[in-house]
Parts: sequence; structure tokens; C-alpha cells
Amino acid sequence: MSTTSTEVLAFPNIRAVVRDNGTAEVVVAGNSRIVPAGESLQDLRNNALVLVVGEAQSLNRPVRVQIEDPEGHGELIVHPDNTIESVSYEARPARRRAEAPEPKTPAPTVIETPAPAPESAAAPAEPTTAAVAAVDRQPWPPNPVTPETTPAPAVATEEAPPTRRSLKETSFLVSAPVLEPATQGWRGALTRLGFRMDPSAQELSEREDIRTVSQHWPGPRTIAVVNRKGGANKTPTVVMLSAILARYSGAATVAWDNNESQGTLGWRTEKGAHDRSVLDLIDSSTELLSPSTNAAEIAKFVHHQTGDKFDVLRSDENEEGDHEVTAEEVDIAHQVLTRYYRLVVMDSGNTARAANWRRMIHHTNQLVVPVTAIEDRAEAARLTLQTLESRGGHDAELARNAVVIVSESTDAKRAMTGEALKRAKDEAQRIADGFEPFVRAVVTIPYDPALVNGPIRYEALQPATQRAWLAAAAAVAKGF
Repeated sequence: MSTTSTEVLAFPNIRAVVRDNGTAEVVVAGNSRIVPAGESLQDLRNNALVLVVGEAQSLNRPVRVQIEDPEGHGELIVHPDNTIESVSYEARPARRRAEAPEPKTPAPTVIETPAPAPESAAAPAEPTTAAVAAVDRQPWPPNPVTPETTPAPAVATEEAPPTRRSLKETSFLVSAPVLEPATQGWRGALTRLGFRMDPSAQELSEREDIRTVSQHWPGPRTIAVVNRKGGANKTPTVVMLSAILARYSGAATVAWDNNESQGTLGWRTEKGAHDRSVLDLIDSSTELLSPSTNAAEIAKFVHHQTGDKFDVLRSDENEEGDHEVTAEEVDIAHQVLTRYYRLVVMDSGNTARAANWRRMIHHTNQLVVPVTAIEDRAEAARLTLQTLESRGGHDAELARNAVVIVSESTDAKRAMTGEALKRAKDEAQRIADGFEPFVRAVVTIPYDPALVNGPIRYEALQPATQRAWLAAAAAVAKGF
């Protein structure tokens, strides 16, 4: 698994900085993340590496990280499986002494945690010097091992002259980002009065979710929102994910109603100045896929949401029509949409055996399973995941990596009573706990009357509901 520094992409640019005042940060593509405090310098280093490992897992590949602490600077390669390779580490000249010369750029060393020996195994022989080094060596900084057989010659203790560095190793344009002061709560109020306050843990968490949903990924991404039971909150989930991803990332986003019958996505969103649907887009696919077609031509077929900044591709709403979208037509529509949009969020029908449903799953990068806190909706969600897992391959991987969004459900007539709200919260948490061992993430959404009827608008939601949907969108985006 050893990887040389030339084999690992330098994108995104990642820096881990540990300061002698007990603070640390990890900077990914210019975005700073605060490292949790530790009792020692090594604790801060390890906490910083936890954040870098998370970035490697998000990208599903090794990443390069430039490290800097009070004792020196260097470079590591961090793998998604928590393996750390040391590419280089150079102590600061003021602390460097001549009695322990070491190479400026040592060969990469893979740091892996050794598996414990079984109790029934015979007592091991005395460990070799190399084995002790592999166990004792900290991932950051690397500690060079001096062979015990040849003692190092005694030399003067005077400090070595500073080593001249290459101009390629520095830049006058790079500086550590400054943590922005608090903007929320009493901390934000004091900041506005002129007393600079650091943000709270809750505000830092919200900033991290915003950073996650604001990213752009190489190539388009498709989200499928599925549940075999009607009334499971699929359409509100499609609208809210589309709104948040479009608002924060600025990426061209389309919500596509891939219902085998008349879907409700068009009824819960703004209507444009035309009546076109997915069937019209498929009929015009040759023109839309032509290299000479202007990007603005897609507006003839979608309905723009003026407040939430995404577009809607409606299903066929012709009551007299009986056309069922085929798997081939799903391929065509998806090819058109991924030419014009970076993010495609697909609403779905209730039949997992339908051709358009199964073909949607083929194009999906991230599966989202919405469920209201009602037993039959939760059971339908479980069966949907079970069906996908039983099919194996791509379908099973989507099920294992799914995000389940549990929305509190309550009778609209009793929504204002505390008893009904408490029951809804308790039932939502019970269902969320039941899904948690089987999927990648579970997020709960509080009850909000703005999601019950009529057009859905992000700005109409209560602040707590907006925050919960932001967390849900961040959980989804981490799967990209």
C-alpha cells in the first residue's frame, strides 16, 4: 500500500497547522476547520490527522497534507483506511543539533496499527529493532531510529547552521486563514458590539455543514429519493435537498420527477410559463444534445424556482395520456440533464420493479430514503433498502451507503399540542435508532407546518427546521 508522493494528487491543497499556543487547524482548499483541543502537542497532531483521514474517506483516495508544528514541518500521505505515510519531516533549524544527522527527505514509511496476537499463540521472540520502530513511531512527526549496534560518534553540541530551502517550498501568497468571529447568539451580539468572540461549537458545526454542501465535485452527481410507500415525504425531501444544495453551492441543480404516474413534485413547486414535462424533453433530446445548442435552451423544459434557485423537470400530467417512461427514456433524459446540470435530484414512484425506477437506481450516486415517523412508512423504507441490498452490486452498495431522513409526523389539527409533538419526537427517534446500524447516516427533521401543504419554500421554514435540513444535505453531500 506504500505510496510515493508523486503518485498522490496534490488536490485539494491540505495543510495541518499546530501552534505552540495549544490551537490547531486543518485547511482544505482554503477552508479552515478548527482541531479539537488536546492535552499535549501529540494530541493536537493526532486530532488534526483525524480530520485529514475524514477528507481522504470523503474523496475515497489518499491525500497529501503539508504539516507544520512548533518543532518542524513536512509532508504526509493519508489513506482512507487510516494508514499514514511519512514523506518528509524537517525540524526547525533553531532546535536541530548536529549529534543526530538525518536525511532531509526520508523514504515514505507506512504506519499501520499491528493486529493483537491471539491468546493461544506461543510467546513471541524478542522483537527486532525494525518491529519496535514500527510500533513506537508516531505518524507525525516521524522519529528516525538509530541502530543500537553502532553508537553515534560524539560531536560538539553547537547548533547546526540553517539549511537553505528551495524557493519551491515557500510562497509569499500563502497565509494561515483567520477564524471568523461569532455571528450567532450572545457571542455574535458581543462581536457586533466590538468584542471579538470565537464562535460556539454549534456555530462551528453549522459552518462545517455549509462548507460541505458548498463544494463542487468533478462531474455531475445524481441523488435518488426513494420509498415504496406513498406519503413518506419523498417530494418535500427532493425540494429541500435541491434548495439547499443550489443555494449554498451555486451549482446548477434540477429536481426531476421520475414518477411512473402523475407525480406531485410539480404541484409542490413553482410553475413556469409553459406546460412542458419530461416527455417533451425526451422528444427534443437530439436538439438539446447538439453541440451547437445554447445552454439557455433547457429553460424551455424546466420550471425555475425563483427563491430557491433550482429547476424542476415535471412528470407527465396529461390525464388522458397513458405513456410510461421506459428505461431507455430515463437514459436519454439523464444524459440531457447531466449536460446542463451538475446536480440531479430525482423524485420517484412507489414501484421498485418499474423500469424507470430501476434505471434511475443505475444512474444514482447517492441514495436517500425519507420516512415519516409512522410504522408503515418505516417498514416500507426498510423493505426498499432490503430489496436493493438483495440485488447485490451497485444497488447493494447504494443501500449500505444510504442516508435515511426521518421526519416527525403529527396530526395537523393537533400540531400545536405539546403531547402530540412529544409523541412525534419520541417515535421519530425510535425509528432513527432502528435504521442507524444499517446505513451510512440518519438525520431527524422536526415537524414544520410549512412542509405539510402547498408550495414548499425554504424561507418559510422555522430556523430549527432549516438547520436540520442543512445537516441532512451535508450528510448527503458527504457521499459524493
